[in-house]
Amino acid sequence: MVKSRSFIATPPGATIKEQLLDRGLSQKEFAVRMGMSEKHISRLINGEVQLTPDVAVRLEMVLGIPAKFWNRLEATYREKLVKANAENDMDADKELAKKLPYREMSKNGWVPETRDTTEKVIYLRKYFEVVNLEIIKNMQLSKIACRRLAETEKSNLALLAWAQKAKLEARTIETSLIDLKTLKNSLLEIRSMTTMNPSEFCPKLIELLSNCGIALVFLPHIGGSFLHGATFYDGNKIVVGLTVRGKDADKFWFSLFHELGHILLGHINQPNGTTEEDEDAADSFAREILIPTEEFKAFTAQNDFSKEAICAFAQEKHILCGIVVGRLQKEGFINYNRFNDLKTKYILSA
Repeated sequence: MVKSRSFIATPPGATIKEQLLDRGLSQKEFAVRMGMSEKHISRLINGEVQLTPDVAVRLEMVLGIPAKFWNRLEATYREKLVKANAENDMDADKELAKKLPYREMSKNGWVPETRDTTEKVIYLRKYFEVVNLEIIKNMQLSKIACRRLAETEKSNLALLAWAQKAKLEARTIETSLIDLKTLKNSLLEIRSMTTMNPSEFCPKLIELLSNCGIALVFLPHIGGSFLHGATFYDGNKIVVGLTVRGKDADKFWFSLFHELGHILLGHINQPNGTTEEDEDAADSFAREILIPTEEFKAFTAQNDFSKEAICAFAQEKHILCGIVVGRLQKEGFINYNRFNDLKTKYILSA
């Protein structure tokens, strides 16, 4: 028996059981009279198998109750079962929908605007391409490798909403077959783009990565996601999504190389997503590509953190001054309030 707020679905087996009790008939003897196995009769009584027209005719012969009665009872049960399950699913999905950033999603044009809770659930199911929203929590579907600053239920759901949009956008991007060797050989070329303006490097970067089987997608930031970027497989391509709100150039490039690190280090497509060790390894990968450790140590060993010294080092390494500043701030060589005027802000188009 399945219950919901409005429906109670009772299987025909409950009526069969009543008949057996009234007649003092055991399930074993009943199975013999029906010409069926005890296991099937048990499952029939428990509503685990459908009462077919053939069984209905057998019931008429054994119990003397017309087959049409049993057929009607089965049809009514199946109809109420569907309605009860649908109502229960809707109630559960309404609660989950409250935790998803629907307002921001609709503001970005990802889902239609509405205040009706039922409509929200329907739109969200279509957006996520699932029959009920609980399915989106299944890590087997997402397998996302990402860079973010915190992890909560709200941030996880915001991440799933953001990643789904990245997946939908990536479907419009044509890519070659996945080629990790070419990607690895292109890292220094990508690094050289750090000195370019976004209008110049964006199309170059998108094309270069598409030739490696990677669809690069820029999306608006979703509040509460603590997200910088995410990477995952979708069919025969890899999707790399990056947030595009006005962010420092050093954070943008670090996020990009962090995600590329996940790809080259084999962190994506894992059943349970990335581990803390994976995230640390991707961070190390990004740091090493942007400013190799030995070169950074040689610079910091001079103990000259003047603006002139920073700019000279950046020029020598062909990277933005802001990337050097960000690394120095992160590792405690200078305070976070120093030389922020050397940082470049990016505003990219989603």
